[in-house]
Amino acid sequence: MATAITGARVSCPPVLTQAAVRRRQRPSASVVRMTLVEEKKKAYTLQKSEEAFNAAKELMPGGVNSPVRAFKSVGGQPIVIDSVKGSHMWDIDGNEYIDYVGSWGPAIIGHADDEVLAALSETMKKGTSFGAPCLLENTLAEMVISAVPSIEMVRFVNSGTEACMAVLRLARAYTGREKVIKFEGCYHGHADPFLVKAGSGVATLGLPDSPGVPKAATYETLTSPYNDISTVESLFNANKGEIAAIILEPVVGNAGFIQPTPEFLTALRRLTEDNDALLIFDEVMTGFRLSYGGAQEYFKITPDLTTLGKIIGGGLPVGAYGGRREIMEMVAPAGPMYQAGTLSGNPLAMTAGIHTLKRLQEPGTYEYLDKITGELIQGILEAGKKAGHAISGGYIKGMFGFFFMDGPVYNFGDAKKSDTAKFAKFYQGMLREGVYFAPSQFEAGFTSLAHSAEDIQQTVAAAEKVFSTL
Repeated sequence: MATAITGARVSCPPVLTQAAVRRRQRPSASVVRMTLVEEKKKAYTLQKSEEAFNAAKELMPGGVNSPVRAFKSVGGQPIVIDSVKGSHMWDIDGNEYIDYVGSWGPAIIGHADDEVLAALSETMKKGTSFGAPCLLENTLAEMVISAVPSIEMVRFVNSGTEACMAVLRLARAYTGREKVIKFEGCYHGHADPFLVKAGSGVATLGLPDSPGVPKAATYETLTSPYNDISTVESLFNANKGEIAAIILEPVVGNAGFIQPTPEFLTALRRLTEDNDALLIFDEVMTGFRLSYGGAQEYFKITPDLTTLGKIIGGGLPVGAYGGRREIMEMVAPAGPMYQAGTLSGNPLAMTAGIHTLKRLQEPGTYEYLDKITGELIQGILEAGKKAGHAISGGYIKGMFGFFFMDGPVYNFGDAKKSDTAKFAKFYQGMLREGVYFAPSQFEAGFTSLAHSAEDIQQTVAAAEKVFSTL
């Protein structure tokens, strides 16, 4: 089950097979870069990143195409990335970092994997987008259906936001109801109905419900604190026969890393069945990361509908939603609920997803993620406590998080008590030491099969150094 760190040493399962270990990606010889040790011989500078970001602010709102990248909550200069490989990334100033963001989750086998790149190269020779069916869609669909317990049919889209927007429409179409329950701090993309007490960038920037969202768009969105069964029961009682679905992140990744209590998901499954509502798991982050079958396989709870993204595109833009056949056959052209996308199921995203999922099926994959992530979070928490800081956190397989506060953290209300000012100082210190975490206290972190024991050791050593300066 989920692992919360309390101070005891974590016992880790066996590592990957030797064949799989050899395949963990390191920077290739063709990419001329300095090592971390060599890099630290010179002064850390972000001059080129600063120049590029200043120019970007004249071209794009806030200088970015997704808000959290602007470093608003951690301060300092955003880094502009030049290249990535394996578990490492390099900015345009030549600084090297051990990366625990992984493009916000997709890079579970490592950045720029050689086999995925080779497959993409072959696929590109045939074209990058058909706007018509291709056989690769069948292949990836079969892999997703065979892996994820709730999915009998799947529809590919182009992002997690698009998947969540479509699945909400589908739930309403199938049930004939309009109200939906979401949880405070859970982020399901930037579609209007979900921008109510949302996490992710909305929490990072301290924004209220977004301007431009009509009241009518969120009127039917009901909210509850995460891990709070009594509030959910009250919502059902107050809205009998009106609630179409509950949607949630089965493990929260957009308000920091927050695990469900043992009884929470079970109770939600019971409440939705008792009230003829649907249970939707947003597994855009947790899908294929907590286990090959996602959080629903890990927790042994089967929802009615599931959204996916990130990993199933292997680093290319992708999303998907799926569920029971009788529900999915409501989707056009099989049924009356309309949803479409020009680039949906494009051959490049399908290829990258196929080869990523193949790698995740190798023996020892999730045991290795569990081992290195446990060592990472245990090391960080021990270092923080040793230096006298209040800190708590936990992990499941390749997903982790920590808060600058005494735990446990059960919901977004708890998470907001974290010392974000201290996190910002810690973040900047780790950046200077060559470690890249998500630039927000309210985002989960990710490990990959490319992270080595040396990466973990260097990260913990860097954390010990930075903690001593706070």
